[in-house]
Amino acid sequence: MSVERVQQAYTSVAELYIELFGTAGKVHPDDLALVARHLGNRPGPVLDLGCGPGHLTDYLRGLGTDATGVDVVPEFIAHARATHPTGTYRLGSMDDLAIAEHSLAGILAWYSLIHRPPREFDAVLAGFRRAMAPGGSLVLGFFVGDEVDAFEHKVVTAYRWPPDEVAARLALAGFTEVERVLRLDDEAHRPHAAIAAVAR
Repeated sequence: MSVERVQQAYTSVAELYIELFGTAGKVHPDDLALVARHLGNRPGPVLDLGCGPGHLTDYLRGLGTDATGVDVVPEFIAHARATHPTGTYRLGSMDDLAIAEHSLAGILAWYSLIHRPPREFDAVLAGFRRAMAPGGSLVLGFFVGDEVDAFEHKVVTAYRWPPDEVAARLALAGFTEVERVLRLDDEAHRPHAAIAAVAR
């Protein structure tokens, strides 16, 4: 799945996506609490990678975090800048963070990796680890499945992951899981997981 294809797919539905998901109030309270516990008021810069409309970047900034939102979709970045004018948002990809190694205190990757094929997953996590200072926090949200498999997401093909498989790949990349949230029985949404991990 190329970054360009994902960008084009989200560009085509950007207005609807913003309407449906573009505020922190649309995020489950348990997920907001997890983000706050691990990325709130971090002593250093934090990137919200795949920030979309910028609502979680703004949420982090409200917690005292020096958060910057990054996304490949220009419409999302324009909306984030207009809606949250005191924040920092830039167009960019997680494949080219354009920052010094070991310079980040944290990364939020909230459903940012769901469209990445499994063969690319480890390289992306390794890039996160290179960017992260030791002790930095990563919070990752994703869809849950019994095995790694693709499905037809409403925007573009996405992947489900077993949480233990994600944790194992995080460990290989140099992270240690410290907390996990599972929500598997919500009839209105697909099974969900979030993992918080610390850079070793």
